[in-house]
Amino acid sequence: MGGIGSGHRWRYDAKSTTDDYRQLDVRQLARAGALEPGFTGRWRWMLGEERIASIDLQAERSRIWLSYRHRHADGDWKSERYPVYLAWTACRLGGWRPWFLCPARGCHRRVAILYGGTIFACRHCHRLAYASSRETASERTLRQAGKVRTKL
Repeated sequence: MGGIGSGHRWRYDAKSTTDDYRQLDVRQLARAGALEPGFTGRWRWMLGEERIASIDLQAERSRIWLSYRHRHADGDWKSERYPVYLAWTACRLGGWRPWFLCPARGCHRRVAILYGGTIFACRHCHRLAYASSRETASERTLRQAGKVRTKL
């Protein structure tokens, strides 16, 4: 796998990356208490001090409702409201771990992160690649060195 010329880094039709989309992480929502039945609130994406997007959440026992508005380019705003079902798996040392079940038609994968688009869905449904898959060898080395530097 891999090799010279095997990547899609410079092609005009290359896949978008996960970094290009808003992310909804079930682990962050669980830590914030947003998966507790009866929770109603708003999740916000920030850029510094500025709010760049938000989504309304309403949690029930086995699902969470997403409500938001979106638009394509300069088109009209469209409201969306739909449930995302949750699955729970037992952890080895006790407790339970939440997962989203991808709401895209026919998918239902168990995933930790949903990516926003017309709907929030898994990276497979949006056909997204990880940004690291586009790195050159020198970029990968610099990123890894940065991780070591941060740990020190």
